[in-house]
Amino acid sequence: MVLSPAIGGLAPFPAVSEKGLTPLGGPTVRSLAIAAVAALGLVMAAGAARSAEPAAAGLIVFSSSRSGPWHIWTVKPDGSDLREVTKGPADQHDVDPVFSPDGKSILFASTRGGTTGVWRMALDGSKPERICDGDQAEWSPDGKRIALRRAEKIYVSDLASGQEKCITPADWPHCSGPAWSPDGKTIAFACRWDAGNAVFTVSADGGTPTKVYDQQGACEPHWSPDGARLVYETETHICTISPDGTKNRMVTTFGGVQRYGRFSPDGKSIVFCQGVSERGPWELYIIPSAGGTPVKLTEDGSDMNPDWR
Repeated sequence: MVLSPAIGGLAPFPAVSEKGLTPLGGPTVRSLAIAAVAALGLVMAAGAARSAEPAAAGLIVFSSSRSGPWHIWTVKPDGSDLREVTKGPADQHDVDPVFSPDGKSILFASTRGGTTGVWRMALDGSKPERICDGDQAEWSPDGKRIALRRAEKIYVSDLASGQEKCITPADWPHCSGPAWSPDGKTIAFACRWDAGNAVFTVSADGGTPTKVYDQQGACEPHWSPDGARLVYETETHICTISPDGTKNRMVTTFGGVQRYGRFSPDGKSIVFCQGVSERGPWELYIIPSAGGTPVKLTEDGSDMNPDWR
């Protein structure tokens, strides 16, 4: 979910991506994109019908506007048991949900109280608690710290003491999307300059960032469960890459725009959101992490920011 720095709040629906990309233009491009996605839907439906593999395990949490405001929802990886976890007035938006390492809590960003902040709650939506200002937060693997974005810098916050540390260079603009490595030692994130986006890694204690990839508007990195790969998005597609910048591979190769990829708990699949253009509306899909036939998971409204436990 894109936040509007000018107003410091959640944009109900992003007009452009975090990368500041130009939206798809004339009617010819848009009509081609619509046709491509329509054709893709038929392929996905056929692929789902042919699939003899058992449904993946776990639970997927995501943000959706299907009930009006952006709220947190959950669904099983087979598309069943769709549930709305958070509810509230029309001016309250809850986005960017992430499961805790034990799967019992959800970290999310919300406009509750009139300012954007990082919150946590029980899996059923009970016991909501505001942690701090910021957004795009993610738990450390041991659940004792969180990484978050505030004022376009990346911070690490200790949940017990409340102590914080900025881990990105002071002169780096537009940092976003922090993601912990499975061993808790490294954080991947994206940074945007006028020339484009790049994915970096940095020690969870801070230090000099290391560039992973800086082409095609790369951003939104997230680690595989074994730490061997990062999934990230380009202007239009989902890709994977090794943390050292090698073995770069495009996972989605079809029309439309794919965003917000996350690995399944076993690393064999990736959940992502798909839109006709970068203005959406978005639906969730699951695809093998090595590429293949995607299967539609949700429809109606607009569904984004999935996480899988």
